[in-house]
Amino acid sequence: MTIQFQTIVPILRIFDVAKAREFYCDFLGFEIAWEHRFEDGMPVYMEVTRNGMTLHLSEHHGDACPGSTVFVWMTGVEAFHAEITAKRYSYNRPGLEETFYGAKMFQVHDPFGNRIRFNERMVGTQG
Repeated sequence: MTIQFQTIVPILRIFDVAKAREFYCDFLGFEIAWEHRFEDGMPVYMEVTRNGMTLHLSEHHGDACPGSTVFVWMTGVEAFHAEITAKRYSYNRPGLEETFYGAKMFQVHDPFGNRIRFNERMVGTQG
């Protein structure tokens, strides 16, 4: 049998649900697919999605380390960059750059120290 991985879902540590919603939903345009708490007042574990990208966000100690980086290959990076910079979000104004590995890339930092690097291969590069 051939080994094939189906889906990769990074888990990012968060500490404040309201700030996570502001960043991931209002700024980046993700939608909350679901939220789970074992009971009221307990930490949240949630899934956010946008156009084929899925992230899990967790307030639970031990699920993930703050300060993680997620590397994303995508198409439409310039349009996505224009969309989010037009929002003039006070805490994040990423620049779009060309990388040494043949991609256009911008990076955002969430309020919890995590980073997401959005990359698109430039025409004629292997990346």
